[in-house]
Amino acid sequence: MQNPEKMKILFLCTGNSCRSQMAEGWARHLKGDVIEAYSAGIETHGLNPLAVKVMNEAGVDIAGHHSKNLSDLADVQFDYVITVCDNAHESCPIFPGKTKVVHAGFDDPPRLAKDAISEAEALAHYRRVRDEIRAFVESLPEKLEIME
Repeated sequence: MQNPEKMKILFLCTGNSCRSQMAEGWARHLKGDVIEAYSAGIETHGLNPLAVKVMNEAGVDIAGHHSKNLSDLADVQFDYVITVCDNAHESCPIFPGKTKVVHAGFDDPPRLAKDAISEAEALAHYRRVRDEIRAFVESLPEKLEIME
């Protein structure tokens, strides 16, 4: 039975520059028929160009996204907020109403790549996290019931 109203999911990270943007991109690309995806950060750090690059390699264009602060989405009633980094999980505010908050942590590609000696080496970290996020998003929305 198809739910006529899509589930509203917010992917929340510290700066809304990389992991949450990838998760939103994957959710729109893979689950757009059942999930209305959003992303935001506790802060805004701008869109990470390497995240855009590796998502584009996988056929998902997030170049038009922009870094959003959680307050930019204050008027949206989410079904779920998924924190994708430990800092956002620890700093996550209380959401009103029926919103459920769950945590699915992923490594931070910029942190992993900070000592990379080439862009190719850096991109390997971004690709790994991109693929881990894709696998997680593919399990949605069913996995959310298990995570609560």
